[in-house]
Amino acid sequence: MLRHPALPWVLPFAVFMLLLAAEPYLGLPARASLALRLLVPAAVLIAFSRRILDFRCASPLWSALIGAGVFLVWIAPDVLIPGYRDSILFQNPLTGALKSSLSPEAREDFIAIALRIARAALLVPIVEELFWRGWLMRWLAKPDFESLPIGHYESRAFWITAVLFALVHGPYWEVGLITGAVYNGWLVRTRRLGDLILAHAVTNACLAAFVLWSGRWELWL
Repeated sequence: MLRHPALPWVLPFAVFMLLLAAEPYLGLPARASLALRLLVPAAVLIAFSRRILDFRCASPLWSALIGAGVFLVWIAPDVLIPGYRDSILFQNPLTGALKSSLSPEAREDFIAIALRIARAALLVPIVEELFWRGWLMRWLAKPDFESLPIGHYESRAFWITAVLFALVHGPYWEVGLITGAVYNGWLVRTRRLGDLILAHAVTNACLAAFVLWSGRWELWL
């Protein structure tokens, strides 16, 4: 059966976002909901995206350092300026409100926490990098995206991708925009999606550690 060339790049992210949107209506216990949002997209990745997965890195050390730097950028405004994100600029009907996706009960559940960390640090970097920088940044530059190499630079595609990446991060849109631009730029430099997956994984792993240490659960949207 013929498949659309975008399918392995887009489908895992689409399934992940669909499950995220459906979560409030499913009424599942926290563990079951977290497992569903981890295992189903992972199964989609295995079934549809195996041939395009490439974890090779051109510069693993710098990718890890960039991931750690992005984490610091992400938390800096809220750590340095108390009440910074209370402004209508960040919390409004368009961007939403600061609210953790993890219920108070789940925060006391070791298995739920482990599933949430696995999703953030292992699954999300893969499905998001396939979609945002593996597919969208090339497709916006040229609909026949497969004719362009990973990391192809075209200014309009670069910034549209960064802005859309920012918008899906709700009240954290401004650090999301910086993050999107940094990740996009690093892909243009390395030309390897593996470097972006590693950087994104380090960012999310650091963020998970910070959430657990500080109790700032709102960082886990």
